[in-house]
Amino acid sequence: MGRSEPGRSAQGAAALLPQRRSARSVIVKRILVIDDDPRLREHYRELLKLDGYEVIEARNGREGVERARKDAPDLVLCDITMPEMNGHRVLETLRNEPRLAHVPFVFLTGWSEQADIRTGMNLGADDYLTKPVEPAELLTALRTRLRRAELSAAAPGRKAQRAGEAKPEELESLGLTPREAEVLFWVARGKTNDEIATVLGIGLTTVKKHLESTYSKLGVENRTTAAAMALEHLG
Repeated sequence: MGRSEPGRSAQGAAALLPQRRSARSVIVKRILVIDDDPRLREHYRELLKLDGYEVIEARNGREGVERARKDAPDLVLCDITMPEMNGHRVLETLRNEPRLAHVPFVFLTGWSEQADIRTGMNLGADDYLTKPVEPAELLTALRTRLRRAELSAAAPGRKAQRAGEAKPEELESLGLTPREAEVLFWVARGKTNDEIATVLGIGLTTVKKHLESTYSKLGVENRTTAAAMALEHLG
């Protein structure tokens, strides 16, 4: 499969990273990177290590599942198109294993794989990132997913639930239609209108129309306020 070169080297990205976190106050998180491109694995490994993560790797989906079973990760970063077992199969397998079912799962996808995104999200992926991924975007996405997992585990009565378990239909109680709730759900997860159109399989104009209606119903004027309201509602 053709691959895009990383947006910039991990070494060059080091200057963009925030000040490293104190080892005394942060438990090191383990990230499993599954990708059949050795250059990209090296890029992600160096970038994540610079930000203080422990990184384990797998060259294909089958190896990734075996590695997850052996060294349970705190988050999985997985390519979609790989030999032996693709990313969708990896996700399905892990979601069916009680010990790993709640691990946040983030897909890596190329633009040519956009049609596969909807399948992945329907299977229970927590997020997806389009390659080449900017260092800041990758690190922000991983921190967000890990933080949500921590909050979910700490919440009373929710320790067995997955961090990404919130569903779009929960937003319908705000007075939104099912489609408006879906659009707002992805806005709250930081997706652009183009990305939302891809995930939902609808036109960009349709996304914009749903957002206009949503803003009106919620009594807000912009995307940021609507997203904040959605996040508060989803808890």
